[in-house]
Amino acid sequence: MILVTGGAGFIGGNFVLQALQANVGGLVNLDKLTYAGNLQTLQSIHHFPNYSFYQGDIGDKSLVSKLLIQHRPSAIINFAAESHVDRSIHGPQDFIQTNIVGTFNLLESARLYFDTLEGSEKDHFRFLHVSTDEVYGTLEKSAPAFSETNPYEPNSPYAASKAASDHLVRAWFHTYGLPVLTTNCSNNYGPYQFPEKLIPLVINNALKGKPLPIYGDGLQVRDWLYVTDHCEAIYTVLHKGKLGETYNIGGNNEKTNISVVQTICSILDQLKPRSDQKSYAEQITFVKDRPGHDRRYAINASKIASELGWKPKETFETGICKTVQWYLDNQDWVEGVVSGSYRDWVSKQYTE
Repeated sequence: MILVTGGAGFIGGNFVLQALQANVGGLVNLDKLTYAGNLQTLQSIHHFPNYSFYQGDIGDKSLVSKLLIQHRPSAIINFAAESHVDRSIHGPQDFIQTNIVGTFNLLESARLYFDTLEGSEKDHFRFLHVSTDEVYGTLEKSAPAFSETNPYEPNSPYAASKAASDHLVRAWFHTYGLPVLTTNCSNNYGPYQFPEKLIPLVINNALKGKPLPIYGDGLQVRDWLYVTDHCEAIYTVLHKGKLGETYNIGGNNEKTNISVVQTICSILDQLKPRSDQKSYAEQITFVKDRPGHDRRYAINASKIASELGWKPKETFETGICKTVQWYLDNQDWVEGVVSGSYRDWVSKQYTE
């Protein structure tokens, strides 16, 4: 039994789907259902007998403790987080509350539960905290990729809040002996991503004939990780990772933002040409850069490869083709998110 927090979001939702479809065991999903939490993502497993969903906040210690006692999970995987940099710039308070205070309360609930366990239950329990490469700050063009020993130098309210949560997790291991694991991943992409992030935003805007906004000169570099690869890496760390350790998870796909957008346009030109036969690339529009925009992220994932045997299966070329095709095939899901009607679906399906 695994307790997943934030399991209705993009990465958490993909993990829940993969885990249950692979019959890994029972799963309890706790999600606050903020704007980015979408239960329509999980329709296919809604009635699975080994799956339970609860709407709630990781900061609600009473609720979390109740779920721990009732379901007695052997692991907690914490995906729950506010994660959009732009939103953190305009409204940092929610990021502080969820990513720092929420993680603290979740750790405390886990610690108290862990102290009640005995024997093999205690030996096998794990708390896995999912974090980001943005905690490391920015890299110069020729600098080596981030390793697990890089100092933390966060540059946005989002990155700072995740860095703080990482430090709390580390402290609960060294001070209280809570059996923790931490992962720091690069930029994820793939099915079910909320269309405020670059790749789904570009696909959606392109199809609607809207501008494709690019910050600054578009030469910011990110390492792109296909979401199903990330989920497999998390499962690998959960079962093979050394307690107290951090594992960087990357896709080995450094790309500039402008090249990502141009690639999407090229794929759409082939799969769903514009009615005027012009390229979607004509919709690219450069806009003012955002404050504190990190120039480059890159992940050195050699530790998880050498110690745990995990490597990504998807290249960016294969992953982005799958992603574009998924959004073309699932326009109803996209429209539900963009219109906000996915929230109506929640009230209909979860009236209790």
